Amino acid sequence: MGRTGPVIIAEPPGELSGRFLPGEDPRIEYFDLHPQNPQPRSIRRAVEIVRGGGVIAYPTDSCYALGCHIGDKDALERIRRIRRADRHHHFTLVCRDLTEIARYARVDTWQFRLLKACTPGPYTFLLAATRETPRRLQHEKRKTIGIRVPDHVVPRLLLQELGEPIMSSTLMLPGDELPLNDAGEIRARLEHELDAILDGGSCGLEPTTVVDLVNQPATIVRQGRGSIAPFGL
Repeated sequence: MGRTGPVIIAEPPGELSGRFLPGEDPRIEYFDLHPQNPQPRSIRRAVEIVRGGGVIAYPTDSCYALGCHIGDKDALERIRRIRRADRHHHFTLVCRDLTEIARYARVDTWQFRLLKACTPGPYTFLLAATRETPRRLQHEKRKTIGIRVPDHVVPRLLLQELGEPIMSSTLMLPGDELPLNDAGEIRARLEHELDAILDGGSCGLEPTTVVDLVNQPATIVRQGRGSIAPFGL
């Protein structure tokens, strides 16, 4: 799985932006999306890339993220290399809704209430993983998984077309203090590492608020864009 060679795209105006300047990597596909109504053809092609083992950069309701297919070990390792992440790094399953969350994480009544109140939104929730969750996505010691339901049209359409979660990680590069937020800069710095970039415009620089729901009461691991008020903190 992965890249199969140069990709040359012939597209109608406003659909795909796949022409390359001298010196640019012709293997990466760049999708210039309408911010409110992303082009369906672009979304379908991005999902094909994910299913084929590709790694994409895409916008969310907090900041840009890296994504790949949940079952693709090689793509996951590519994201690890980009992030220089160790085995204790929490990856996130980006899900469509609460029903999908319940397949991959154990959710009790008190957890469900908090999830319902805060999704979709800029939160990542740490929950105990179920047997459906591949071990390589779980935190090695705690057997937990990060779960997210973003409130942004691009991941929403990607998930709808894909029909399953996307394995994801914040697009924060080693040595940087803030996530990348400009698709042009993402291309300049990562065009040899990615298979596609979905340019949905600026979406923010603040990552999600990370909430540990494994034990009661909930604890805040990282305060980010999401308010901590729903947790009584």
